[in-house]
Amino acid sequence: MAAQSTIEQRERTAPAGATTSAARRTGGAGAGLLRFARNTWRPAAVLVAILLVWWVVTAADLVKPYLVPSPGTTLDVVLAQPGYFAHHTWITTYETVLGFAIAIVVGVLSAVVMVYSPTVEKSLYPLLLFAQVIPKIAIAPLFIVWLGFGLSPKVVVAVLMAFFPIVISTVTGMKSIDPEMLQLSATMGAGQAQTFRKIRFPAALPHLFSGLKVAATMAVTGAVVGEFVGANEGLGYVILQANGNLDTPTLFAGLIIMSLLGVILFVVVELLEYLVLPWHASRRTDAATTTL
Repeated sequence: MAAQSTIEQRERTAPAGATTSAARRTGGAGAGLLRFARNTWRPAAVLVAILLVWWVVTAADLVKPYLVPSPGTTLDVVLAQPGYFAHHTWITTYETVLGFAIAIVVGVLSAVVMVYSPTVEKSLYPLLLFAQVIPKIAIAPLFIVWLGFGLSPKVVVAVLMAFFPIVISTVTGMKSIDPEMLQLSATMGAGQAQTFRKIRFPAALPHLFSGLKVAATMAVTGAVVGEFVGANEGLGYVILQANGNLDTPTLFAGLIIMSLLGVILFVVVELLEYLVLPWHASRRTDAATTTL
């Protein structure tokens, strides 16, 4: 009874602690933006260098224009048809975000079930691994046959691409908790739900966000792969049509926009990670894998 009272007392005092944490997080957000500004020049410099090399190669006519168009020609194609590219980018973005969101929900729920049920884990894990190693471009036509040429097959392929890293990272995170913490929570009378909410899931968040970063870029690839197989709109359709017409400027424009979409989604996940986990080691200024 005393242990249960202690837990309840801690839960009652949580809002005050949460307010303090929110205040710290607000201050930390400003510091994070300053770090972002300081660190941005490195990737920006690399990007400028790549664009410069691209421009020099095309300006010197080292490569034929029909093989590699110049940056100016590629930009002109986009500016000449802004509505065309905006429409197809929106279609791919919608498919990617929807597939990514579904993969998060299904992936996290599947990970929780596998962690709390070793039987389910031993039964499903080999199947998940088998499904992951199958090339999605090989099975995408099946989804076209089963689901038609609409939105569904593209979203399904995006889900399949993003699902595996989310499941694996979440399972790893939930299993990495110190057993002594679980024993302590059991000793204090915490139930399964309390232990999950206050110990297991928070401990798994750093691993989960690592998986989400990988899944974000893979969801873009999945949506585009689905469009390759059967679509009449989307960036995959633009790339496929440009390739068939030997229209390399449009092809390059579609590839660049697709890459930017993946980068933006990655940055959004990382910003969310910073807001949720400002205390984690990955948020330190000396972390090499963060952009903030």
